[in-house]
Amino acid sequence: MTNSSQTLPRADAIQLEVFSNRLLAIAEEMGRRLVRSSFSPNIKERRDCSAALFAADGRLIAQAAHIPIHLGSLFGAVAAIVDKFPLERMQPGDAFIANDAYLCAGTHLNDISIVQPVFVEGRVQYFAACIGHHTDVGGPTPGSIAPDAASIFEEGIRIPATQVVRAGETDRGLIELIAHNTREPEIRILDLDVQIAVSAFGAKRMADLAAKEGGPATAVLADALLAYARRRLGAAILALPDGEYSHTVWMDDDGLGGDPLPIRATLHVVGDVLSLDFAGSGPQSRGGFNLLPSGVMATVGYAVKALLDPDLPPNSGLFDAIQLRIPEGTILNPHFPAAVGARTTTCQKLASAIFGALQPALPASRAMAASHDILASMVFGGDGADGRPYVYLETIGGGNGALTDADGMDGAHCHITNSLNTPAEAVENSHPLRVVEYALVEGSGGAGAMRGGMGIARELEAVGAPASFSSRGDNFKTAPSGAHGGGEGGRARVILHPDTANPQIMDTKQRRIALAAGARVRLETPGGGGYGAPADRPIAALAADLADGRINHALAVEVYGEALTAKAKAMIQALP
Repeated sequence: MTNSSQTLPRADAIQLEVFSNRLLAIAEEMGRRLVRSSFSPNIKERRDCSAALFAADGRLIAQAAHIPIHLGSLFGAVAAIVDKFPLERMQPGDAFIANDAYLCAGTHLNDISIVQPVFVEGRVQYFAACIGHHTDVGGPTPGSIAPDAASIFEEGIRIPATQVVRAGETDRGLIELIAHNTREPEIRILDLDVQIAVSAFGAKRMADLAAKEGGPATAVLADALLAYARRRLGAAILALPDGEYSHTVWMDDDGLGGDPLPIRATLHVVGDVLSLDFAGSGPQSRGGFNLLPSGVMATVGYAVKALLDPDLPPNSGLFDAIQLRIPEGTILNPHFPAAVGARTTTCQKLASAIFGALQPALPASRAMAASHDILASMVFGGDGADGRPYVYLETIGGGNGALTDADGMDGAHCHITNSLNTPAEAVENSHPLRVVEYALVEGSGGAGAMRGGMGIARELEAVGAPASFSSRGDNFKTAPSGAHGGGEGGRARVILHPDTANPQIMDTKQRRIALAAGARVRLETPGGGGYGAPADRPIAALAADLADGRINHALAVEVYGEALTAKAKAMIQALP
């Protein structure tokens, strides 16, 4: 994208606001079409997808409010395509595909990007891109993600930056090659076709916008919008006290057991520049919990935006005020061919480390206890009634951390994920599974003057046929921390055969557990940490928790004390 600001008037604030919202409207509409048109429950129901617009040089100009971690893969895909395919040789109607973590700076293989060039006045000036999490991309484990995967070669088909559409003609052979390396080829084909159509829609809308504004004027506005984001974030950083701030959070292990593994963030504030150094983070995972720098970048972008300026326009200007140092050979910058499939929990822990590091630099009113800070997931695989393989993936939210003046949110995703749950009806209609229970976990919110949010329990039964079960997550040994005297949030666990006399309580890192027909498995996610001393909890709030079944009497006595609990019980009994 050329900068024509020397020959055209500078954009004013109103122009930039209107232009920014036009870009976001295109990206949001791409996402809506992707959700409405897709066939897999993971995209259609859970909305595990994203859309964005880029300049021809790879700079982000707008990202819809979908899944923050997807930005890493989208950035990587566009950069790899620009590097491999000369812009002058692209044609209208071309599109490209990519997913690989090392060849295309993706974050894991399930996230497949489709990117289409946007032509303005005969030249490529922008890209329209969308990404979907495809439930299965091959490999030995249904769902393609295993906590103990030894290398990326166990995680499915690797797609380098590759042309998939030439002047409007889709390479059906390539689509089928990709799809038939997965367990659900028909769904893969349909969803990839939808992504291609959505990227074409986005390209047309962006071309129409540029035609309306004029090519040079659109370039000026895009440059000005990025510069505005840089200045605005710089001003927010400038308002922080200069200094060094550090915080460390812990993962249970690296995916293969052993000692807890640290994720450490050290922030340096100097003027209007924020530097982040991740030295002190643990060595690269022997399992699938590694995170590549593209994912670190996306996580940092989310955390900084959320903490300093949530309304900041989502574009590359944000990153111009940020400097990163990510030591090689760590879990945040592993060596090839380290596995990366389960990287999302590492992202969540990284976001928590950044939140914790910045807390002392922020006003006390914005303090927050730790959220559940993982992405717990359950994956079932097997053969459906038609004899064809199926894969069901669900990522489960948890409790968010309490604030200075409010309880934490119950049963929600946090940080860099933003997907929905799959309704029980959709699960049971599409798979030989039954949702036995979907509920909040009693007592899982950390005690405090403000209670942490509650975790989620999801219990399923294999119906009519055997199935395999895998899960990933963390916080089986560690727990979300409270703040200013608040208690820890509850822990995560997998319970096999929860309906029997001998349930098996296990770590959340499980791979291909064989379930007989009729067997059940339950996943419970952590609650958030509490804020402030439990003795300071308002009696009415504790009474409401007891009345609603959020906590039982025995636990209330243990964490809030007998006197406060007795007063809360008396308040309940006095109600008409």
